[in-house]
Amino acid sequence: MNRRSSSRGHTLLELTIALALGMLVVTACLSLYRAQRAAFERATDAARMHDAASIALDLIGQHMQMAGFISGPKANAAIGAPIFGCAQGRVVGADASPSCESLAGRSDGVQIGYAADLVSTWPTSTGAPSDCLGQAVSDTIVTNRFYAKASASTGEPELYCEGGGKQAQPIVEGIERMRAQYWLTSAPTALDASAISRDRWREVYAADLCVLVRGFAVQAKRKAAYVDCDGLAAYADDGRARQAFRRRVALRNMAATSTRGAP
Repeated sequence: MNRRSSSRGHTLLELTIALALGMLVVTACLSLYRAQRAAFERATDAARMHDAASIALDLIGQHMQMAGFISGPKANAAIGAPIFGCAQGRVVGADASPSCESLAGRSDGVQIGYAADLVSTWPTSTGAPSDCLGQAVSDTIVTNRFYAKASASTGEPELYCEGGGKQAQPIVEGIERMRAQYWLTSAPTALDASAISRDRWREVYAADLCVLVRGFAVQAKRKAAYVDCDGLAAYADDGRARQAFRRRVALRNMAATSTRGAP
């Protein structure tokens, strides 16, 4: 007897179910990939923000700790303004009689002066003392000024330093605002620069620094909340994350400077 062979194919319903399940698996994989990629980008952006804040606070803090430092043959030199600050503005004018110029980004500014020697500064390639930009300093006192503003060419916020050559250069990217409050020997709380008269800057013995860092990656275009350097809730809708970082710095040379410097 001849055995009749028969074949059975897939029905349209089975094929539809298989396609739907396949699409569901692919969609789930794509969603997981996007979520993991977004989480990785957020983590990378947060790490870059932390690095920028750490560099900025360390750099400003190191210079603040040197404010008023005089040693060796320069011990009798006079520092006109070991430290001087501006609220929502940058320091301008002569080193000995500085003044303030407002900034659109509302960043504070600070001027720091100390001995220009190979003990308190990094030597240049020629062995000369240097300012915050690595430029050679020929005076007995080095004066560095710090503030934050948006770059005129890229629009990105940056921390700027103006050295002895009075040529400001960006040194840390992402710093949207710098905030500084100062502790005086006779004040119970830290004061803004605007609350300190010119003759009382020599009483400053510590400073509370804060930098507001703007993220480098554009994330979802939604209104994001953050806490600014004043401890207040703020919002941004440009898709950039923001975070405030703080540090307290002791001005260890100011006590000696107040009895030795020029009036």
